Amino acid sequence: MRRIKILIFVFIWLSAGCAGVQQSGLKWKSHEVELPAFQPGQKVLILAPHPDDEAIACAGVIQKALKAGAQVKIVFLTNGDHNELAFIVYEKRITIRQGEFIHLGKVRQQESIKAMKFLGLAEKDLVFLGYPDYGTFEIFCKYWEAGKPFRDRLTRISRVPYKDNPSYGSEYIGGNILADITKQILDYQPDKIFVSHPADVNVDHKTLYLFLQVALSDLGSRIAKPEVYPYLVHCVGWPKPRHYHPELELYPPDKFIDSPLVWQRLDLSPEELDKKYRSILFYKSQTQSSAFYLLAFARRNELFSDYPELELKPQPASPGKEVVYSDVSEMLEEVQRPTDLKQPDETIEDKGTVNYAVVDDYFVVHLDKPKKLSSRFGVILHIFGYSRNTPFALMPKIRIITKGKSCKIFSAKKKVIKSGVILDFQRNSLIIKIPLDLLGQPDYALTALKAYHGNLPIDAVVFRKVKIK
Repeated sequence: MRRIKILIFVFIWLSAGCAGVQQSGLKWKSHEVELPAFQPGQKVLILAPHPDDEAIACAGVIQKALKAGAQVKIVFLTNGDHNELAFIVYEKRITIRQGEFIHLGKVRQQESIKAMKFLGLAEKDLVFLGYPDYGTFEIFCKYWEAGKPFRDRLTRISRVPYKDNPSYGSEYIGGNILADITKQILDYQPDKIFVSHPADVNVDHKTLYLFLQVALSDLGSRIAKPEVYPYLVHCVGWPKPRHYHPELELYPPDKFIDSPLVWQRLDLSPEELDKKYRSILFYKSQTQSSAFYLLAFARRNELFSDYPELELKPQPASPGKEVVYSDVSEMLEEVQRPTDLKQPDETIEDKGTVNYAVVDDYFVVHLDKPKKLSSRFGVILHIFGYSRNTPFALMPKIRIITKGKSCKIFSAKKKVIKSGVILDFQRNSLIIKIPLDLLGQPDYALTALKAYHGNLPIDAVVFRKVKIK
């Protein structure tokens, strides 16, 4: 009898999960379009933050492209050597020695080589750069000075340690990563690039997207402009249900329903789906601890989307004066909140909106909230300006941290004392005015914002490209 009750519970739980996915699908049908078909001779470049991302997000892309007669190349930003939990489960021992982290990176590299050979690629089609897993965003924000590289806190390494990788010995600085990615694109001249999504919560995933934006800007007219297709992997509570469900479709997270994103889907045949599933199983170092998660991506389709560039458009203000504002950029919920938990108004702020402006030589970030902002409300704002006239390594990397009416400003690792930043903390809004000189007089800015209540992250605006000039 007890076994029957357990089986009934499992059936109800699975049915509820599948029903939730189907309801989500109904909401998304009108938001999806088909990914353009691959053509013979096209060059497809897949940029993967870690070994396994290319399989769980793009195994269908690889198969479709090869069948159409297109070329496929994969460039891996890191070797995924920072996943100590997976290492413990896979190796069945705890380690803190430097050489064993490098060993894990080599294991993951070999897993990708075998998985991609299974899908039809040769080892020569794969490039492993070997930069620090879970360290690339800090490098992008702070480490661009030669001779002063980032040092990984776990591995205690500051240079690429993999002798067979083309970047072997390169310091962990932003200029080296940017140069390597730029060279791969320039040499290969891709028609289509698949890359990790700016809304991905994994820091290496969003960072690879940022490096790509800068690399394409640097290349300018030296190459034909490729089509860019970001793929999402890490998003809180997604995809559901977990585990392998080949009968289900993959739908975007519900929090993007009111987003300006247009999702493009690639449908997989039963044979392609089966090969995707089997390719993921090559990553034994990861599936032994996370198969329930990785195999949840082996479904009937793959998804891709990108945010449009934000244009600053003139809008009327006071008589005789014009203010240039962007479109509104949505705030996305950062944490899953229990639906039955009633939070007091002063504890959790409701989601709001953010837009950008240029006013009197200031770049303005305007955040609005529907309810009163408490004194514990704060944000971390990143702004990376790009200028055709200045190498990106020399451009300021601005980070602004506010809490209530207080404000701290950093450029890379240095605190800026006389920044000229103006903070206007009002009842329902926060306005931050940053001098364009502080940003290096950029042509555009890559900017993101995360909102906090105390130390609890509550909302985020993902990295957007805001055209200024």
